[in-house]
Amino acid sequence: MKGISFRTSFISFILMIFLTGCVSHNKIDKAVTPQRSVNESPQTILPTENAAVLQIQKTKATPVTDVPTVTPLIDGKYQKIEVDGSNISGNREKLAVVDVGYGDREYWAYTNEYGQLFKVTAKQIIPQNQSTEPVLSNGRYFKDEAKVPGTEREDLDEGHVIADSLGGVSNAYNITPQDSVINRHGDQAYMEKVIRDAGGCTDFIAIITYPDTETQIPSHYSFTYILKGNVIHDEFDNVNPDVTNQALDKETTTKPTTSTTSDNDISRIDTNKNGKVTIAEAKAAGFKMPITRDHWLYKYMDDKDGDGMVGE
Repeated sequence: MKGISFRTSFISFILMIFLTGCVSHNKIDKAVTPQRSVNESPQTILPTENAAVLQIQKTKATPVTDVPTVTPLIDGKYQKIEVDGSNISGNREKLAVVDVGYGDREYWAYTNEYGQLFKVTAKQIIPQNQSTEPVLSNGRYFKDEAKVPGTEREDLDEGHVIADSLGGVSNAYNITPQDSVINRHGDQAYMEKVIRDAGGCTDFIAIITYPDTETQIPSHYSFTYILKGNVIHDEFDNVNPDVTNQALDKETTTKPTTSTTSDNDISRIDTNKNGKVTIAEAKAAGFKMPITRDHWLYKYMDDKDGDGMVGE
């Protein structure tokens, strides 16, 4: 009996040691397993080097939204400001640069130290798209234009440097008092039509000059742009071309060396002596186009479309 009791005790002791080891192993396993609450999402624990690679990949894939916008400054002396395109105030800040392009267009306007708008540039002119943009029935983006001093004159329009039809806004940084004939039917209107019909242009630069530092009414406009691979240069004075032509006509007819009734009047103009005057010959002689029906030179020229004007 003692032998049996001894063996039983020994076996019980061995079993106790085995069970104790299993309990300790279970505690260790639980100690290295992270405990999470019911609402906590599982996390994947990666080796250190893999975590670094993952972080690099995230950095490359994340869109960067706070990159500073490149400001088109000249010599760093112009301050970029924002002005709503529909602002009809005629006041301008001095030495400022303003984006006057509608929507996503970037057209940059500059003022000098007198608050005069003297330069407008655009890397690309994008014409208005009436099917995708909120355009009024009259083709305008806004109901009115900025009241720049001078636009109250009856002979001057609130003229866009870059027209609505070409994506320009209507605040004071894109408006100058412009002769109404030039703006509606003359050089300005013609230039806008050419660019619009071509579907836009690139490298557009407008230079605006003034007779003094007080007025906001320009005396001259100069435009340079690239159209279908060609460099175009347009410039004109801010005056009524009809009045200018009349003055030139009077100057010509009052010259003592020129008779207005003799066929010999065209002898100095008709270089090929065929009794007719071409547009090129008239321009070379100093005449400004168009030549109208009431001009003495008209009867010697060819009005092909019969509208009473030659060289329009």
